Amino acid sequence: MSSNLAVKLREGTKKSHTMAENVGFIKCFLKGTVEKTSYRKLVANLYFVYSAIEEEMERCKDHPVVSKIYFSELNRKHSLESDLAFYYGANWREQVKPSVAAQAYVKRIHEIGQTAPELLVAHSYTRYLGDLSGGQILKGIAVRGMNLNEGEGTAFYTFDQISDEKAFKNQYRQAMNDLAVDEATQDRIVDEANDAFGLNMKMFMELEGNLIKAIGLMVFNSLTRRRERGSTELATAE
Repeated sequence: MSSNLAVKLREGTKKSHTMAENVGFIKCFLKGTVEKTSYRKLVANLYFVYSAIEEEMERCKDHPVVSKIYFSELNRKHSLESDLAFYYGANWREQVKPSVAAQAYVKRIHEIGQTAPELLVAHSYTRYLGDLSGGQILKGIAVRGMNLNEGEGTAFYTFDQISDEKAFKNQYRQAMNDLAVDEATQDRIVDEANDAFGLNMKMFMELEGNLIKAIGLMVFNSLTRRRERGSTELATAE
């Protein structure tokens, strides 16, 4: 049995994808406004999310559906650990914890891993193919936005075990199309993918408050410095 699951997922999640890209935090990020405190909280949340996905994918790797789209070279947990050590220091495990939205995301992943493993396809598709598709662009934005040195705090975006990302994505999509799943299951996977986008959006929305505060502080500091320079110049002129 073959399907057009890859196409169905792309077409069926277009609206959710667009909505996710229009969340304030992501819009700011794509425009180059990256605030390190907010970003490292995102990295922490992603660590818990990917840990859950990879735990369930590993546990269910012999499942007739999951086994076909299980590629360990996609795993992000260890790369996120490297980034967390950069942003938080060696004792990062004592400092990070999942946000409320991340906890809900993690709970859902474990829930379907236990009750409906075939739906893990939706979460794998939503996260990993997105990482492969825009990873290098997002990496560049993060490096420039936070003035990072090459290789610092961006391990998440590097897939060392994948030499040709385009070819791998084609392989992954073909694996999805080859899944032996009926129409009803395909529809459930698409619905779950839309829910996954929603869970991601909630994590992004949590970070907007931190980002707005940080931007406000930067603007305030900039205005303060301008006023101080103006006062100094006036005093010198007098």
